[in-house]
Amino acid sequence: MQIGDLVEHARLLGEVVPALSELRAEVEEVRKGEIAKPVREIAPICLRVQQLAMQCTRQFHDLSVSQYAAMKGGEENLAHLAGACSQISLAATLCHLAIHHRTEILLYEDADPTPAASRDQLRRAGDEMNRAATTYRSVAQQLSRRLASAAARSEDQQLIANTLVDEPEKASAAARPTPVPPAPVAGPAQRRTP
Repeated sequence: MQIGDLVEHARLLGEVVPALSELRAEVEEVRKGEIAKPVREIAPICLRVQQLAMQCTRQFHDLSVSQYAAMKGGEENLAHLAGACSQISLAATLCHLAIHHRTEILLYEDADPTPAASRDQLRRAGDEMNRAATTYRSVAQQLSRRLASAAARSEDQQLIANTLVDEPEKASAAARPTPVPPAPVAGPAQRRTP
């Protein structure tokens, strides 16, 4: 992975934070209302949260198959990003549940006619997006700081080089045949008599 690729990833990581803030604000606005038209009010937000979750998962995948994990703090940051991707996906699911809870009145006589359950789901979706934004902000800042420091870039290049040297050794060790243990000998209780 070239420095230019990492700069682009840092930029993309940073773009997730304002996107989440905007979506969170929209969720909060809907939550404060009566949610009289849940599909019309929530579904567009839900679709955008799902789209962002897929975009984040794609970037997470791209980073995980690159040498980013070999950089200082890379593996830990990837673990944080995996959690943040899950939080964004969960936020989308919670938006779906908010729609469902508000439309239950059309299906069941004893359904809650108030938007209380939907408001709770939207509050939880906002909380998940807030936690994900905190993670993305932190990871983007760490990567940007490492890219801005010549000493950190040099350290990362050395870590990546060491990983690349170790990979052929690991691959050849994995390719060696594993000795097969001898078959167990049957004990006296297991012998069959003709």
